[in-house]
Amino acid sequence: MAKTKVNKSNLIREHLKKNPGAKANDVVAALKDMGHNITANLVYFLKGKSSAKKARKKRVVKAASSNGHVSKSDAITLIRDVRALAERAGGYDHLRELVDALSE
Repeated sequence: MAKTKVNKSNLIREHLKKNPGAKANDVVAALKDMGHNITANLVYFLKGKSSAKKARKKRVVKAASSNGHVSKSDAITLIRDVRALAERAGGYDHLRELVDALSE
């Protein structure tokens, strides 16, 4: 009878979700008790990959907010704000007049 394949990376990720502060050797020992042969190098690799993903996400958010780049969700919010401003100004024509007066 053939053995079923186990995704070791998913086992490690699940264990790290339950125990986020666990050290690599602790993860190896815990999974060895469950009957899985896992190396500490794989744990280190996955922990590093996870932290790199979080750091990349922070960099993207910071870059998008600092250089005036508008993401899709921000663009929708901006459109709604302009629509509300146009309603407050009395319509789009009045808003255009106000913008023209400001640009002079």
